[in-house]
Amino acid sequence: MYKANDTRYEEMEYLRCGRSGLLMPRIALGLWHNFGSVDSFENQKALIFRAFDKGITHFDLANNYGPVPGSAEENFGRILSSDLKPYRDELVISTKAGYEMWQGPYGNWGSRKYLISSLDQSLKRMGIDYVDIFYHHRPDPNTPLDETMGALSDIVRQGKALYVGLSNYNTEQTKKAAAILKANGTPLLIHQPRYNMLDRWVEKEGLLDALEEIGAGCICFSPLAQGILTDRYLHGVPEDSRAKRNHFLKEASITEDVLSKVNKLNQIAKERGQTLAQMALSWVLRKDRVTTVLIGASRVEQIDDNVKIIGNLAFTDNELEAIEKILAE
Repeated sequence: MYKANDTRYEEMEYLRCGRSGLLMPRIALGLWHNFGSVDSFENQKALIFRAFDKGITHFDLANNYGPVPGSAEENFGRILSSDLKPYRDELVISTKAGYEMWQGPYGNWGSRKYLISSLDQSLKRMGIDYVDIFYHHRPDPNTPLDETMGALSDIVRQGKALYVGLSNYNTEQTKKAAAILKANGTPLLIHQPRYNMLDRWVEKEGLLDALEEIGAGCICFSPLAQGILTDRYLHGVPEDSRAKRNHFLKEASITEDVLSKVNKLNQIAKERGQTLAQMALSWVLRKDRVTTVLIGASRVEQIDDNVKIIGNLAFTDNELEAIEKILAE
């Protein structure tokens, strides 16, 4: 039987999520990859235990995480039941619905029927009565926003989720959705966008500014640009790399220009006493504009390395200026 590390809260930092009462760890573990039915269950347990032992209390899932879809929730539920049940009230568990999950007209997008049915399935797979955060995974262009937000609000009232989140909504969509949620009495807790040094749309399109005005937090995914912002590609594209085998990261996107930037950023990271990956995570969390950064992991050592950023999140003005110069090239 797993017993959590007694010192698990001594290393991690926690930041209040928007204007809510919820404190979030600066690092959260995403179960998008490596937690499906095709992955080692023992390794999944090791990753989750190490994360919690390091003070990572937030575990992020979605209905379709796998493969196969739903298997990440099933596996997390097995681990929760066998080992983490005594710690349920110390965990922030989130899941999402918005992408295709089952056949037919009711297993996708953002209708009331889909969202409520999907969450019921997710709760059953994980063996829990509620999730802490339930996200709409992407905007639905064909369902009235009032219907989608109304379903999220009712889910909170039903006690199936404590808070509401959005993912992949642009700035204007987020403002409209947040206004509806506020009117419903279930304010937007958090937004989950893609954000990293090479993809800064949340800054350019004003999403971070909008979230501050709304009073919502931000948790970003792909902070390492699917591995580009690590030492993996400093010398080109390895044959066994994600870019060679993963449809989410195209080899064509790793250009000479990108590699040049990555190598220059790596030099700054060395001067800070960090790896490139650590600096990329710290950069996302700079000035506390982002509440939490989502990491993925296939080995426990990766979790250890990522947690080391705590205590080295600050940047000097000179460092930030040097990074901006590189990114602007």
